[in-house]
Amino acid sequence: MLSSLAALLVLLSLAAPAWAQFSLPPLPYSPEALEPAIDATTMTIHHDRHHGAYVANLNGQIKANPTLANLSLDALQGQISRFPVAVRNNGGGHWNHTQFWAVLAPPGQGGEPSDKLLAAINASFGSLEAMQTQFSQAAAGRFGSGWAWLIRKADGSLAITSTANQDNPLMDLPEVERGTPLLGLDVWEHAYYLKYQNRRPDYITAWWSVVNWEEVNRRFAASA
Repeated sequence: MLSSLAALLVLLSLAAPAWAQFSLPPLPYSPEALEPAIDATTMTIHHDRHHGAYVANLNGQIKANPTLANLSLDALQGQISRFPVAVRNNGGGHWNHTQFWAVLAPPGQGGEPSDKLLAAINASFGSLEAMQTQFSQAAAGRFGSGWAWLIRKADGSLAITSTANQDNPLMDLPEVERGTPLLGLDVWEHAYYLKYQNRRPDYITAWWSVVNWEEVNRRFAASA
């Protein structure tokens, strides 16, 4: 008879294929922590089901695309054009959502832009308020599903862009404006429809109250 440890190892080998390398990160706060801006039910469904499905589907692609097993999630984005559309959609979905949870914080706990980030924002947009207005317009104006981004370009300047579906500014795609993402907003309907229905601009306005500027500051500093 197998020992309890051996039995556990057998069960784990059956539950998780050896080729599966990507995993769903936990939320860094409780699902209700972002209320009233984002409700707990939306957060739970968004994280557990939608993000979870991207991770499961991406792992399912590894058998057909063994190169994936040797790439980090970050590295995959810069080589996404080498792979089938299923890898692009699910690899992008996993990366985009992983960064999204990190740029959110409970109301009043997200801090403020650092002096260096604020100086860069002022240089590129004129003011923080002007940047937020342009960003909100990009998010509201994205037709269908996609994302809005604040990025740092190769020349050090900041820019606002948007991408369709689960694309992002790290991807080596001709239709994508490349840059280091500092802040990304999910404007797929599943991110807001339970609370806001078709009122995407209301969702965007509320979202600013839960931006984790400390994480944005960290990304800006790292991008240098």
